[in-house]
Amino acid sequence: MKEFRKGRIHYLDTIRGITIISMIIYHTVWDLSYIYDVRILQNMGNWGYIWQQSICITFILLSGFCFSLGKHKLKHSLIVFVSGSLITIVTAIFMRNNIIIFGVLTFLGSAMLFSAFAENILLKLSPNVFLPICFALFLITRDINKGYLGFYGIKILSLPRSLYVNNLSAFFGFPHLRFFSTDYFSFLPWLFLFLTGYFIYRLAIQKAPLKRFGKNIPLINFLGRHSLIVYLLHQPIIYFITYLIFK
Repeated sequence: MKEFRKGRIHYLDTIRGITIISMIIYHTVWDLSYIYDVRILQNMGNWGYIWQQSICITFILLSGFCFSLGKHKLKHSLIVFVSGSLITIVTAIFMRNNIIIFGVLTFLGSAMLFSAFAENILLKLSPNVFLPICFALFLITRDINKGYLGFYGIKILSLPRSLYVNNLSAFFGFPHLRFFSTDYFSFLPWLFLFLTGYFIYRLAIQKAPLKRFGKNIPLINFLGRHSLIVYLLHQPIIYFITYLIFK
């Protein structure tokens, strides 16, 4: 599979940077709503949920799309996974009421590790076939956290409660009754969305090489290029600023 990798593909940084800005605004609004009881998200109804979903879906699709562009896949996968684990440790110590277990970074690191080890197999799969299959599987398993196959309230098949037993099962998508996490992205169904992004890239590369194009928008693309660092730092900064305002 021939690929064009020289230089950065600016439009990918732009999309990631815009999503990062949306995420920072959303998390600021979330803190105001649920820590300081300003009740912004509560008054937004379903629009708040749609906003949150637009951010996470874009990030996961984009991560899957960009996976093949990485040069040190295993190393980067471990860095992302460890970063997610550090967030769990920090929130467990300092923010037990808002603890994050199996958050988005832990998931992305896990999906990247899976893809790195399975890459030889994935490269043999036709994107024309497996792109729609992965997206269909994402929709079918979207609500397995809630105990059934289906998506956004549409129930296809109830799953046995015996699957939902402990934290290990929660990692894979089957949380037990006492499981709680402020930010929860289980391996399933989100792996299928990550792989959807992966196969979108594979399909795109079949049609034409990904050339370096798009404009380097200074602030937005900077955030896109350094999204992991921004993700790790933005919440402590938001907490500090909102604490100074509302203390």
